[in-house]
Amino acid sequence: MNTDTVRNSRRARFRSPLRGPWFTSVLGAVLLVGLPIVIVTGLLSYMAYGPQFGQAIPGDVGWLRLPQFDWPTDPAWLYRLTQGLHVGLGLILVPIVLAKLWSVIPKLFTTPPVRSIAQALERLSLIALVGGILFEIVTGVLNIQYDYIFGFSFYTAHYWGAWVFIAGFVSHAVLKVPLMIRTLRGRSLMQALQDGQEQGDSDLIAENPSEQTISRRGALALVGGGAAFIALLTVGQTTGGFLRNAAVLLPRGRSYGDGPNDFQINRTASAAQITDDVTGADWTLELTGGASPVSFTRDALLRMEQHTADLPIACVEGWSTVQTWTGVRLRDLAAVAGVPEPTSAQVTSLEQNGPFRQAILQSNQVLHSDSLLALQVNGADLSPDHGYPARIIVPAMPGVHNTKWVATIEFRTS
Repeated sequence: MNTDTVRNSRRARFRSPLRGPWFTSVLGAVLLVGLPIVIVTGLLSYMAYGPQFGQAIPGDVGWLRLPQFDWPTDPAWLYRLTQGLHVGLGLILVPIVLAKLWSVIPKLFTTPPVRSIAQALERLSLIALVGGILFEIVTGVLNIQYDYIFGFSFYTAHYWGAWVFIAGFVSHAVLKVPLMIRTLRGRSLMQALQDGQEQGDSDLIAENPSEQTISRRGALALVGGGAAFIALLTVGQTTGGFLRNAAVLLPRGRSYGDGPNDFQINRTASAAQITDDVTGADWTLELTGGASPVSFTRDALLRMEQHTADLPIACVEGWSTVQTWTGVRLRDLAAVAGVPEPTSAQVTSLEQNGPFRQAILQSNQVLHSDSLLALQVNGADLSPDHGYPARIIVPAMPGVHNTKWVATIEFRTS
């Protein structure tokens, strides 16, 4: 069977009159704008975790090591923005990704699959592109939903999967963007929306199309409507307000009871095995790093100068919430400990297990005027689930590093 016969057989098998270079190019143009934002914000999240302190996951990434710098503490909503964009926009683009894959199915199943070295390289880039993006979508959605059914570390797999996808995306863009631009310039938008089946010799155009059941305009509206619907069910977890109630598909969009402590919880006291025995009247905070350790009871901390700030907690899963926190500035505690200009600080929780039972803070995170050892939230004592007797809250820092149930803080000078 010669090449033309195989090609015609494939075109006869996929009969939708909607498929064609223009339809695929429109979807590709949207993804060309949206996916780089998802990529960059995802990599920024990795850098925000402080790989210079060995607390980003995965830790040893070899030559894929990203630039290391002190993550900014201003504006306070920085991580809320970057991670909200990463998760929210990633979910919104899912219908567009699926529509794009549907539109190029005839190209994915070519026979023979490889006819030249150049085509072999293109096929490899497609494997990385399609496999990578589907892997990132599936693992990302499962992580948001708490469903860790895959049996491996989400953080590690999502990071390596991202680089596979990035490699496929960049190579595919280099190969296909010029063709996309030529295709979009070849017809006006109104003409393309009003025309029937696309004409030409493209492998995407059906040789014997089936009867049209939806217009090209309707198909694009369906895809756009799906993206808008997901946006409605997603953005509330980041923006808060009345849209929070619309985030019905997101576990962290639920209410956690009445009162000042009614906001999202990522890890409960019960899950961390924190009991009243360790958070009761005998609890003390130990500060080290100076000439000798210094200890404070909770009452002693409450007698120190208190500072109040409206700050967000933003988590890697994309949710965030702004609350009013009151407590002692970390820089005041550093001064009391005898280390007024620390280069970093290690905060350790009463929690005995778990990857985030401790966190290392950068110098700017310790010394910021709104960085607190919080004792109260919204005018009331912290609840056990929110970190009673004391927790860290720092502007623009990933949520898991705002350590709860603080036991010790070691201020460092090197």
